[in-house]
Amino acid sequence: MGFWGFTPADAGAINRPTARNKGQIMPRTSALAVIALTLIAGCTGGNVFVSGAGPDDLLKLRAGPGLEFNVIMGLPDGTALTRQDCVTELGQRWCRVTLADAPGVTGYVSADYLTER
Repeated sequence: MGFWGFTPADAGAINRPTARNKGQIMPRTSALAVIALTLIAGCTGGNVFVSGAGPDDLLKLRAGPGLEFNVIMGLPDGTALTRQDCVTELGQRWCRVTLADAPGVTGYVSADYLTER
């Protein structure tokens, strides 16, 4: 008997195809890792633009990733931004951005209003 009650022969059975997992392309943990990396890669770095705020409204640049943070300024549609990274807070994706024309201005915006054009 080995560590945790497994024998060396049991170790090979862990990844062996069974009737239950037959036909799966990859194990569930690998699929979740691929999805997570895809989401992270899609939300890091790059030039983006504000889109969808509307002609009479502004996207709020906030001090942190959430509605409870102070508004730094409003951004009209078409504003060029550089996306740094993104996080999910209470089911909402927020991206840390800097203004392309003023790199010293940094804050968070809702990812729903960003486009790569």
